[in-house]
Amino acid sequence: MKTALITSDTYKNHNTGDGHPEKIDRVTAVIDNFKKLDNKNLIWKKPSKFEKSILIKTHSSEYIDHVDRSYPQNGFNFLDGDTVVSPGSKEATMDAVGSIISAIDGVEEKEFKNAFCAVRPPGHHAEKEKAMGFCIYNNVAVGANYLIEKYGYKKIAIIDFDVHHGNGTQDIFFKNEKVLYISTHQFPYYPGSGSEKEIGKFNNILNIPLEAGTSAREYLNAYELVLKKLKEFKPEFLLFSAGFDAHKDDPLAQLQLNSDDFYNLTKRTLELSKSCCSGKIVSILEGGYDLNALRESTEMHVNALLEFNWKFLNID
Repeated sequence: MKTALITSDTYKNHNTGDGHPEKIDRVTAVIDNFKKLDNKNLIWKKPSKFEKSILIKTHSSEYIDHVDRSYPQNGFNFLDGDTVVSPGSKEATMDAVGSIISAIDGVEEKEFKNAFCAVRPPGHHAEKEKAMGFCIYNNVAVGANYLIEKYGYKKIAIIDFDVHHGNGTQDIFFKNEKVLYISTHQFPYYPGSGSEKEIGKFNNILNIPLEAGTSAREYLNAYELVLKKLKEFKPEFLLFSAGFDAHKDDPLAQLQLNSDDFYNLTKRTLELSKSCCSGKIVSILEGGYDLNALRESTEMHVNALLEFNWKFLNID
């Protein structure tokens, strides 16, 4: 069984303006690299169309209507100080959400074993009723709720290794015992949340705050806490909020990971997933703002997904 790459060209229509770090070139760098690599074990697939009822499981109807009214006919509009929408943003935003729906359905229908969604805008800062930090809808949260509602899962784990804390994902699942949210992130830093004291109503939140300048070795040692919590929780399905801005070259933070560290952390998680969720994993792009680092790091991340299928599952 193979790995899926879920994407569409609509990300190019989400124009955030000159100088904005969450730019079109981010996903172009990722997609062009995978096209060049031309791996035959990678299935290219488009995002699914979906009903508004799926989105309402995560965001309020009032917020969804507010977002719909905010897309301008020309120029730009701001949902918050950092979150820009343009005339083509609606298509891109809906495809970002649709990508994780497509990925989950493909895994459940055994079309492929795991998937990576190369889309934008990202999602993990978006709260139930609030856009924030380049994020409009919380893509990974929609995915987790979709797994619960459509497939009846009772234990979903979200691992967020973006350098910024996923305040939106934490907000949405803070009182949901079916979802474990784990975040490794620079702290104190944007968005200000993510202390160790934030544990969720059901002890279903694990925040692992890391100081600016944390080395790759220190990070990977701290990642043992992620694996320990996963072993205790025993998820039935695992989702990655895959931000690559903890890379040492990223301009928006100060952690010190190298590109191959994303291979290592992904591989270690995959090895554990075999015993708890049969390797059912979907990953979706969050941050990462140095184009070369993003290109290399996403390749390493997907290589781990591909290798897992072949080496650990003995599936061709």
